Amino acid sequence: MAETDSSAVCPECDGRLRRRGTEIICEECGLVVTEDAIDRGPEWRSFDDDETDRRRTGAPLTRSRHDRGLSTEIGFGSGSRSGYSSRVTGRKRRQIARLRREHTRARIASKADRNQVYGFTEIRRVTALLSLPDSTREQACALFESAQTEGLFHGRSLEGFAAAAVYATCRTRSIPRTTDEIAAVSRADHDELTVAYNALNRELGLPTGPIDPAQYLPRYASKLDLGPPVERRVREYIDALLEAGKIGGRNPSGVAAACLYKAAGEYDDWPSVTQAAAADIADVAAVTIRSTVTEIDAL
Repeated sequence: MAETDSSAVCPECDGRLRRRGTEIICEECGLVVTEDAIDRGPEWRSFDDDETDRRRTGAPLTRSRHDRGLSTEIGFGSGSRSGYSSRVTGRKRRQIARLRREHTRARIASKADRNQVYGFTEIRRVTALLSLPDSTREQACALFESAQTEGLFHGRSLEGFAAAAVYATCRTRSIPRTTDEIAAVSRADHDELTVAYNALNRELGLPTGPIDPAQYLPRYASKLDLGPPVERRVREYIDALLEAGKIGGRNPSGVAAACLYKAAGEYDDWPSVTQAAAADIADVAAVTIRSTVTEIDAL
């Protein structure tokens, strides 16, 4: 489609310029003034019902891989059950398998890279099992790398630091996850997680403050089938305990469960909660629930 540019004139004959496709030409003498032969759009079109994705931009950069996801990867292809097309001979399959093995070895150039690969894989597994968002996974991997740069791995387990990085990220992002929940799905035990987290908190100066018991309310109330009225009453109990200074030194998860137990008994429209059920949901002892309820009654 031709389009006239009235604000510009031909530098040779002062004639009018007209755009035709990617060129700007003069209507009088035919001089091509400028041209833009680069097609800045893709040469393909993607549709929802296509079996293949024609985009060739690759995956986005990610902190959850030691090479940021920039390295190439020799895939298995598609087709037969073994992952190769039936047209590939056995000799070619063995050659591709050797190339893939050597390429995988070449991607990990040092012991530091090997530790990152192992730690990042563990972080991805833990965050997936805990249904944590991708941003939490990325931040945990960055924290794991910072700990490696500071030399905190000496004498400590990589599994412990991977679990501690996830827990520390949850703390800084106000995501209510306890150490017991993370240790339950991690390859590190509770002691390894605690030692690694203390090292992270001490050496890196993490911005972690006291945990607000109210952060556990939505999740615990959902598991106990309690509704918004009970949650509002629980928040009143928590605010009262905070004002009275009765929460210091107590497990915030246990405080939230005890307040839910106390509030649930005041409403006949919602199912009653036993001390055992409240203690089980917060992974604390029943005596923790009773002691917190005693503090609430004393207010």
